[in-house]
Amino acid sequence: MIATLSAGDRLEIHELLARYAWSLDTGDETRFVACFTRDAELLWDVFDEPGLWKGSAALQRFVAYFRSRPESAGRQHHVTNIVLESTNDGVLAKSYVLVALRVDDGPHRLNVMGYYEDVVQQEGGHWRIARRVIRDWSGPVLANIAGQDGQRRSRQRPAALDGLWATQAT
Repeated sequence: MIATLSAGDRLEIHELLARYAWSLDTGDETRFVACFTRDAELLWDVFDEPGLWKGSAALQRFVAYFRSRPESAGRQHHVTNIVLESTNDGVLAKSYVLVALRVDDGPHRLNVMGYYEDVVQQEGGHWRIARRVIRDWSGPVLANIAGQDGQRRSRQRPAALDGLWATQAT
């Protein structure tokens, strides 16, 4: 366990989370994959059937899928309210994520409201994401809010993501 994160470590982790968004939204496959450890996992745990991409090759297919989609040209991930906590596995980084989609001349659309749970570890002298879990802003995270039961409610995956789910296989 890392006893205390230095200001430099914190800044590097914040920039890592921003580089993830920038590289995904600009289709920069090389920089996207470089955000992760070689054996990283990305789990999209929102739908009835979660998606799991393991390792650099699968993560490259993940970003390539979005780069190949014309509608991705208007997408922006906004990562905010980052909280870091040292753990035995490295650093737990929790952050809000909002995904906006450009719609012609506007108004633009908020497409995703969720959060990331990341395990961030040092590899090759830099902080990298070892495991990213993508979640909706619902369920257990809201268990302390009146009227919420804290139960996870998955939803059906949109058919538009069927091609992305196919990229999980090697």
